[in-house]
Amino acid sequence: MTTPKKLFIKTYGCQMNVYDSERMAETLGQQGYVATDTANDADMILLNTCHIREKAAEKIYSELGRYRPLKDANPDLKIGVAGCVAQAEGAEIMARQPMVDLVVGPQSYHRLPELEAKARRGEKALDTDFPEEDKFEHLAARPKAKRGPTAFLTVQEGCDKFCAFCVVPYTRGAEVSRPAERVMSEARDLVERGVREITLLGQNVNAYHGHARGLSGLIRDLATAGGLERIRFTTSHPNDMQDDLIAAHGDCEKLMPYLHLPVQSGSDKILKAMNRKHTAESYIKLIERIRGVRPDLLLSSDFIVGFPGETEADFQATLDLVETVGYGQAYSFKYSARPGTPAAERAEVDGAEADERLQRLQALLTRQQKAAQDAMVGREVTVLFEKPGRLPGQMVGKSEYLHAVHVTSDAVARGDLAKVRIVESVRNSLAGVVV
Repeated sequence: MTTPKKLFIKTYGCQMNVYDSERMAETLGQQGYVATDTANDADMILLNTCHIREKAAEKIYSELGRYRPLKDANPDLKIGVAGCVAQAEGAEIMARQPMVDLVVGPQSYHRLPELEAKARRGEKALDTDFPEEDKFEHLAARPKAKRGPTAFLTVQEGCDKFCAFCVVPYTRGAEVSRPAERVMSEARDLVERGVREITLLGQNVNAYHGHARGLSGLIRDLATAGGLERIRFTTSHPNDMQDDLIAAHGDCEKLMPYLHLPVQSGSDKILKAMNRKHTAESYIKLIERIRGVRPDLLLSSDFIVGFPGETEADFQATLDLVETVGYGQAYSFKYSARPGTPAAERAEVDGAEADERLQRLQALLTRQQKAAQDAMVGREVTVLFEKPGRLPGQMVGKSEYLHAVHVTSDAVARGDLAKVRIVESVRNSLAGVVV
């Protein structure tokens, strides 16, 4: 019997990379690989990279350097780089780190078997094309193994918005949507394997056009899938929140009351410089419309502080918007240039000033997040339990509002949906009792 080869994948960045890593593992599984949790005994190490964070490429080169002793000890070990840094850097990765055997962009990982075979022959394997064929059509059928109760499902990739700070259009390409029937087929397969909640993924997911009625039509069709109890989607652009998608938040019971809708800034001057194509006022009015159909919606967002040209008045406009909207969760970052993007050529805000603004914004967002959590005490929520907690007899899951909830009970198991009364708000989670 042939001994299985071991595959170690380290995933960086967004939920879509988590999904991509799963599909890459499944694809290489057809070549005899099994997953391992440690790089030390791997036959292949694959870094699935993200280019969003500051100095992303340099961090990957540093990570690769840590694997050099493993390569020296085992010359047959194959090391690959996938994802958005692979797309952006291409052959430069192999030039700077000759021990890398394989580089594959996010649109080409369906070609991993032939790239792996090429690497096994001792050749350098590189594919950062934007192929015309649909990679999902060429991926092997997903194995029928039992799954956890939640899953990500990519329905859309790429972006046509060209925000001045963002590399996604260059690393993921133009917007492409998967046909609805293929998404439905994969969703049914996930449900058969135990999944009860699916999060639909896309760089600009509400621009999805693989269904005649867009993302709302896909959500409504998924809501009829037997066994699927919850639907979420991320990440959205304000300009693509169409009327029917807004209505779905009010009339589709399986669509959870949580929405991640990045705004980036509260200053119209900065939004224009970012090429966001919306204003602070239009964003606020949009939130009012969504909350009009789902008043209990928990809202999340992204913010960039210190974008080139941002003044104290511009930053104050961001604080004002946050106060007006009220967020249950948010992600905030200090601007850092991405090579090749329009904003990379502009003069940056003083670093210390940007740091100070970020601290002020994060303090406000933290207060809002705590207030949203504290407001849950005494309420009953429905929790989908995902795993045991750190303490004996403890189970952890997510509420409709994506709050982490833990209970101590032997009445619930992984995959159960149960009513829970919230009794305490602690840092980044809620404690409850099963009703």
